Amino acid sequence: MKTIAVGYDGTEAAERALERASELAKAFGSHVILTSVSPVMTGTSRGGGSVDPTDPPGEHETLLDTAKAKLAERGVSAETVLGVGDPAEAIVQLAEERGADLIVVGTREPGLWERVLGHSVSASVQRHARCDVLIVH
Repeated sequence: MKTIAVGYDGTEAAERALERASELAKAFGSHVILTSVSPVMTGTSRGGGSVDPTDPPGEHETLLDTAKAKLAERGVSAETVLGVGDPAEAIVQLAEERGADLIVVGTREPGLWERVLGHSVSASVQRHARCDVLIVH
């Protein structure tokens, strides 16, 4: 296992995923790529969408810096990549572009709207990834 991609958003589930990724990276000597994705708003008249002002890229850069420091404390070096767009799509695309052997993401109990709409980043990553996916509970 040479490369591990980790989706990180600062939640408790993401912290557990980061911890598990660090254990695996140490055990296998893997390269770690951390990503945090700033979502875009959909439904604009021009179609492309714009960055969600309540969840800007700058906050995700800070999250990545924090996660990278946590890994460094555990003796694991990591590369960070800021993503913009749909979180699941961005994580899968990064993993494919970088030849990741494994994607590690956290999951949590979905809220009412997530259950109704069927939207779960971890489930979407699992469905679309072409490499192994570890979903940490």
